[in-house]
Amino acid sequence: MLGNRQRLTPRLVSIFDSRWITALFVCAVTLLSTACSSIPPADPTATDEWHEWQAKRLNSMAGTNGWTTLVGLLWVNEGTNTLGSDPASDLKLPEGRAPKTAGLVIRTGTQARFIPAPGVTATLDGAPVTDAMLRSDGDGAEPEPAVLALGPLRIITLQRSERMALRVKDPEAPTRRHFVGLDYYPYDPHWRIEGRFEPAAAYHTLKVTDVTGRVKAEPSPGTIVFTVAGQEQRLDVLDDDETYDLWAVFRDQTAGKTTYGGGRFLHVALPGPDNRVVIDFNYAYSPPCAFTSFATCPLPPRQNWLRIPVPAGELKYRGGHE
Repeated sequence: MLGNRQRLTPRLVSIFDSRWITALFVCAVTLLSTACSSIPPADPTATDEWHEWQAKRLNSMAGTNGWTTLVGLLWVNEGTNTLGSDPASDLKLPEGRAPKTAGLVIRTGTQARFIPAPGVTATLDGAPVTDAMLRSDGDGAEPEPAVLALGPLRIITLQRSERMALRVKDPEAPTRRHFVGLDYYPYDPHWRIEGRFEPAAAYHTLKVTDVTGRVKAEPSPGTIVFTVAGQEQRLDVLDDDETYDLWAVFRDQTAGKTTYGGGRFLHVALPGPDNRVVIDFNYAYSPPCAFTSFATCPLPPRQNWLRIPVPAGELKYRGGHE
């Protein structure tokens, strides 16, 4: 569900005074509340594991296949579409990074094929292309969409309900070359909270809206419930078939201030037989849309708007993208 997981050395930066004030206030309230079931890290290696996670997280953003390499999201119309860097192309590629006329993308429903223009060299999953079907991320038969290579560009096909798009990546994208790094609140063991998992009734779905306005009903296994400063908090979750855990899209009172305004993502390990879970907000992170306008991120459902600030995890990107 998350895709594009790719190790560079992460960098922690100092937090503005206002962030420290918020963090100290919330932590003080949390510590004083007997209803908040915070648990410290299991052992001293907890922050080492957190730093390892940060390194992987950084590579998924700034690696040669990371989210900051995105340079285009091209919506494919039914029928024949011209592909190239010519401004008149139906599907416009970055100028100077692709032939003016690269070829044709012919869409029929949820299927699309690519025919390169005469003299244009292209490969699909490493094999030379003369006329090939573009396997999308919605086909289901294969674990990954096919990768079409045109010079330095890498293109995959997305299926979003009835809409189809080409996602274009370039390792020399300005967003990657000028990437300024990821920033985090300092690790705080009091935001590693014990909670419980409430299984949902059969066939329960969670309506998820993405940044394009598309609404999709996703199967939801249930809700994680936890307490902070005497207040019960709830997050509806989804199953993540890639990481084999629970996945929440949430927003809290730091959103738009110290953290990304569109909310954050968080993974929670599957519950044990007693349905107990540990929610570690130190691992909360920004969606790809915090770094690029060419992603199609889900937005937090209204019931996942927490009524509290969560001064833990990843901070708002300093690169300026909103």
